[in-house]
Amino acid sequence: MHPARHFGMDWLRIGAFALLILYHITMAFSPWPYRINMEVTESWVVIPMFAVNPWRLILLFVVSGYASSALLAKLRRPGAFLKSRTRRLIPPLIFGIIVIVPPQAWIQLITQKGYTAGFGSFLLHDYFSFRSIRGVLVPGWNHLWFVAYLFVYTAGLSLLALLPAGPRLRAAAIAERALAGPLVFLLPAAALAAFRLAILPDMRENTQLLIDDWPGHAVYFSAFLFGVLLRNSAACWQAIRTWWKAAAAIAILAYILYAVREGWLVGTPLSRSLFHTIVATRAILAWTAIIGLIGMADRFLDHDWPGRKTLAEAVFPFYIIHQTIIVVVGWLLLESDLSLLARYLLLVAATAAGCWIFYDIGRRIAWLRPLIGLQAHPAWVQMARPSAAEA
Repeated sequence: MHPARHFGMDWLRIGAFALLILYHITMAFSPWPYRINMEVTESWVVIPMFAVNPWRLILLFVVSGYASSALLAKLRRPGAFLKSRTRRLIPPLIFGIIVIVPPQAWIQLITQKGYTAGFGSFLLHDYFSFRSIRGVLVPGWNHLWFVAYLFVYTAGLSLLALLPAGPRLRAAAIAERALAGPLVFLLPAAALAAFRLAILPDMRENTQLLIDDWPGHAVYFSAFLFGVLLRNSAACWQAIRTWWKAAAAIAILAYILYAVREGWLVGTPLSRSLFHTIVATRAILAWTAIIGLIGMADRFLDHDWPGRKTLAEAVFPFYIIHQTIIVVVGWLLLESDLSLLARYLLLVAATAAGCWIFYDIGRRIAWLRPLIGLQAHPAWVQMARPSAAEA
């Protein structure tokens, strides 16, 4: 186990969320369907996106599992841990569904589905109707599906923590032996490839609907549990420190093969064997990239630099608001006379500024802090607690 707070994992978490936000901005300019798409897109932008697409969500659950395990160790009691996670995750999820997501749904409907009602009418008459409007579910959690999944996984971790220590330690020891040496990237990559070959193309891996998404849970909860194990395993850390360079090299090679087929050779005939090869290559890229990134974070970023604490706190509010900013500003940029490059740079700047303003204002307002994913203000908590005399 890492002897103290692992600043490298903090930076990796910050970087993972920042990359996700940049990825979503780029989606607006790609030919792939998104909540908002420019009327003119550039097909080549998907080439660099292929480098990120296979592992960006899995990495979020790995670092979330690591952080959850650290918090559980700090609070010691599963009940206190679950209570803390509930306070941190459920209010932003509810607030997001009611306040943050509606502009996204409305803009998607009016730009892609032929919906004609104004936003006020949509909010009053349609958004809370609990139905599908031209293929758009309302009300919805859109990008906040991650928060719902994370809450379920932390609840699962709380239940696992209630098990006797003996079975938990034996399970951890078995996992450590299974992931020893190069197996830390070879075994999960092979398992992920086999799983995806078994379920695709007949089933989506991630429906984002929680209830019917067992393939997504199989991948994401496994990644979450790997993060939990990593927080408590010196053996896993040793394996990663020894083999991360090899994993990173394989990830680069896998990306080249994946991007060539999916990007430059798009439209060429795809045999069943070639399809299986591409699916397996994507899975290998996903896990080897994650091990490579963890190794690099451990080797180069395990230092506390200025701004880390603020950024570590800000990434969750950033995540909550970022897609609404992207969709609203992207909608305002539709059919503008600006070049795609100018629009892209403007959207990046607007998203960064909007995320910071949302966080900076929210952190200063005591009642708003829990709604944007921040801990309650110390003064607010103190007011809520009875004094010694009252107790």
